[in-house]
Amino acid sequence: MTTVAILALLLSQAVAQTRAPEIESITRAEMEADLHFLASDTMRGRLTGTEEYLQAAKFIESRFRRIGLKPAGPGPAYEHPFTLLWSELADGNLFRITHGATSQPKLLEEFMPLFFSASARARAKVTFAGFGIDAPMLKWNDLSGGAIAGRILLMLDGEPAPDDPKSIFDGVVTSIHADPLRKALAAQDHGALAVLFVNGRQKSDGVHRFTSEARAYWPPKPPHLKRYALTSQTDRLRIPVATISPAAAQILLGNRQLADLLIQSETGITPIPLDHEAEIAVSLKRHIVEDRNIVAMVEGSGLKQEAVIISAHYDHNGAEGNQIYNGADDNGSGTVALLDIAEAYAQAARRGQRPERTVIFAAWGSEERCCGPLLGAWAWLANPPFPLEKTVAVLNMDMIGRSEEVPEGGGARFRGLPIQTAASNAGAVNIIGASYSPDLRQAVIAANSGIDLLLRQRYDNNRSNLLRRSDHWVFLNHGIPALWFHTGLHPDYHTAFDRPEKIDYPKMERVARLVHQLSWNLAQQPSRPRMLQPRPIPPPD
Repeated sequence: MTTVAILALLLSQAVAQTRAPEIESITRAEMEADLHFLASDTMRGRLTGTEEYLQAAKFIESRFRRIGLKPAGPGPAYEHPFTLLWSELADGNLFRITHGATSQPKLLEEFMPLFFSASARARAKVTFAGFGIDAPMLKWNDLSGGAIAGRILLMLDGEPAPDDPKSIFDGVVTSIHADPLRKALAAQDHGALAVLFVNGRQKSDGVHRFTSEARAYWPPKPPHLKRYALTSQTDRLRIPVATISPAAAQILLGNRQLADLLIQSETGITPIPLDHEAEIAVSLKRHIVEDRNIVAMVEGSGLKQEAVIISAHYDHNGAEGNQIYNGADDNGSGTVALLDIAEAYAQAARRGQRPERTVIFAAWGSEERCCGPLLGAWAWLANPPFPLEKTVAVLNMDMIGRSEEVPEGGGARFRGLPIQTAASNAGAVNIIGASYSPDLRQAVIAANSGIDLLLRQRYDNNRSNLLRRSDHWVFLNHGIPALWFHTGLHPDYHTAFDRPEKIDYPKMERVARLVHQLSWNLAQQPSRPRMLQPRPIPPPD
């Protein structure tokens, strides 16, 4: 360790010895009272687009207003508004392939539009474009050196080397570069007329599997949990986007084999013009939903042009009839902790103890909603009321009220996580994202002095995809140091049994106090935590 690093560590530890003002006001009793309201049956799971979801937002805003925090949204206002869309299939969806003879794959059997697609039509020759990834920072571009403009692009789902812990695409975590909307926008920017995705890792004879997946994606009746996208992103898209079956893709490829092209694409590929012409028409009925983050702040006394963000999402999965997904831990726990931390800052400010930096309290909307979740945080990134370059760090709380418990045979929800008991994690909290900023990792260790939680840092490169499953991930992808405080998944996660009476309130109090102490330290110290560039690939668990 260099002399500079040692001095920085000693400074952070010295700062941590000063207790954050009003930290003792963060109590289990207050959080328990708030949670029994926010996760009550009357709130019916706070599902995006429902009256109860709006009521939860108004409750958070009223608390921010009552304790005297300044609004941090545009206007200024406590609401940071954004809009979402969900789609239904309309008449007129079509896919044709022409090369001498014409074949017409069937809707929901061999092709399906993606819900964020533009309602548009294209007819042109086809180019195979590998994974369709354009990532300049990683020196990777599947969209250069070949026929792209004026063509329909056939590209692979996902990303290269998904099972390689050393992959430049976030190791075994699915990276931002695998996002199909991001790929489609990049293709459009390069002049493509349409995008066709194919799952290259599915056998070409998997017609029945494709059909079942397509009918699940587009059920006859709109599902309880709808797929949403941000209109700020989808409004930019003007081209049709669809997924086709491996069998349909093989027709387009002619003598080239999809399996062989997948192998070539794992290390990057120059786009390959194909002989076939395709015609794709997408017709969707769009529905717009108004949404909002609720944001407030304590203005800093010195470095007020810089900010630390403390955050939690307030939505959950709603209710189906009498079955209510209360979402006490996910994420009522983080939301009520956010309120208590905000009140501690407000009380300290009234006594003249303001942080040096501004501290922003953000209750994100629509974190849960597929596909492309974390929508409230992405909306902040798209339209930030506070400059992103002045954001020092983001401390996100999501599920901080239980202890991690992974049962044997727990299913896909626990994929990649080792079997473990709640007792083995009784005093532990997962710190996710710490490997991306050693400065922030040291800061959280220093802040834990006197709180004495067991800090586990094990999921930044894990097949569970936990790294990208909460709002901190949005900021990591923008180069902003960010941590997710997470006491772990458990069998009640995303079920009707995630109720307020099952929360470990003493533990939640300790986690909230840790976040408060860390945020105060970051707001006070002269230096900013740094991100490693390029982003590292930490070892898997």
